[in-house]
Amino acid sequence: MVGRQLNWNDYATAWARLHGGFDPRAATPVVRGWLRFSYHIGFLLGRLRVGPTAVTVVGVLLCLCVPLLAVRPGDGPFLGALFVLLASVADSVDGAVAVATGRTTRLGYVYDSLADRIGEAAWLVAFWLVGAPGALVAAGGALSWLHEYVRARAVAAGMREIGAVTVGERPTRVCVAVAGLLLAGLSGLIEVDLAAGTITMATAVWVLLAAFGLGQLLSAVRRALIDAG
Repeated sequence: MVGRQLNWNDYATAWARLHGGFDPRAATPVVRGWLRFSYHIGFLLGRLRVGPTAVTVVGVLLCLCVPLLAVRPGDGPFLGALFVLLASVADSVDGAVAVATGRTTRLGYVYDSLADRIGEAAWLVAFWLVGAPGALVAAGGALSWLHEYVRARAVAAGMREIGAVTVGERPTRVCVAVAGLLLAGLSGLIEVDLAAGTITMATAVWVLLAAFGLGQLLSAVRRALIDAG
């Protein structure tokens, strides 16, 4: 049974409670606009009786299509970028459906986190297939996984907030994946061999941002746990 659907202000309050107290109404215009867009889509899907799990499954399927599409000659990287973008919309909307309809559960949170990691792995596989070195791709995946693992363990250890909004968060990974595949597609139109070099640079950007973000998070976690202790 679907619970009472929340208006934007009630939704923002509930969303903040689930995300370490980070209030979307106080976010930057771009982030606030994105979250409000997700809320409206989630509200609509909730009215249509579409559950958050169904949206999560669609998001994972879209992600799994990315490496399959990215290797298509010609328009492959462009299609891969489009599917990354669609998957990121689904990722925001599944949580919006759950919050807006009062259907958030601990199990749903676990499924959503697992779906995010599977999706990012698929994007990085697409990078590798387009031409990025395997070692660099593996480093990007490992650093991003560590970022999420450290935050989860810190919360389990008593950190009550998200610690820090770092440069290596998931929205950054989405941007790098979309931009990297688009640029690889454009450069491939000029010269086929340029696509591999371009996607390698995008992977390097992913790794650098993930490493710096992990450092930011570790510093914030250290301060938060020392203060709490």
